Amino acid sequence: MTLKERFAGIIGWFSEHMPEADTELHFRTPYELLVAVMLSAQCTDKRVNLVTPALFERFPDPQRLAEATPDEVFEYIKSVSYPNAKADHLVAMAQRLVEAYGGRVPDTVEELTTLQGVGRKTANVIVSIVYGKPAMAVDTHVFRVAERIGLTTRSRNPLQTERALVKHIPAERLGRAHHWLILHGRYVCTARSPRCGACGIAPWCRQRQRELKAALKKEA
Repeated sequence: MTLKERFAGIIGWFSEHMPEADTELHFRTPYELLVAVMLSAQCTDKRVNLVTPALFERFPDPQRLAEATPDEVFEYIKSVSYPNAKADHLVAMAQRLVEAYGGRVPDTVEELTTLQGVGRKTANVIVSIVYGKPAMAVDTHVFRVAERIGLTTRSRNPLQTERALVKHIPAERLGRAHHWLILHGRYVCTARSPRCGACGIAPWCRQRQRELKAALKKEA
């Protein structure tokens, strides 16, 4: 199977069976999504969704968050992973957002990554979901799943994975493909016990095909 065939098969299956894949984070504004994505690093979306309602009620906009102290923010997010660091980052992010951008969440990766605690993955999520730009955010799920199923080969870091996926996935599908891979990694192609028997893209999965070939060889 060629790489082109693998991409075509996987994209085709997801397009048919998961046409409306989207983020599981709850948000109403670009500011809320930015905060939620920052909180989601090394943490589940479910946990983030539990803490953000009270957080957004107390700090409904960048200005209010910029005026807070990290200790105040910590009390609202202490159940997420790395709450001390995230509290520091959220306040510093909001301060720069207000000072440099008038409280408006930027629409470019370059500007977003000037904000404290905002890396390329978070920036790609924002420009994709909020502004509808073609971007591929690579988190741990995307990095792992893309390599396992064969969309990438020996990627050493998320940027390499991002570039490989952007090269082969049509621009208009990049944002949706990000969610396809995340949700697939979260619920089907899990890290420790992948549910290969329930996997719709198994016919194009490099790892699955290798396992089947090994099993046939062993039986022979």
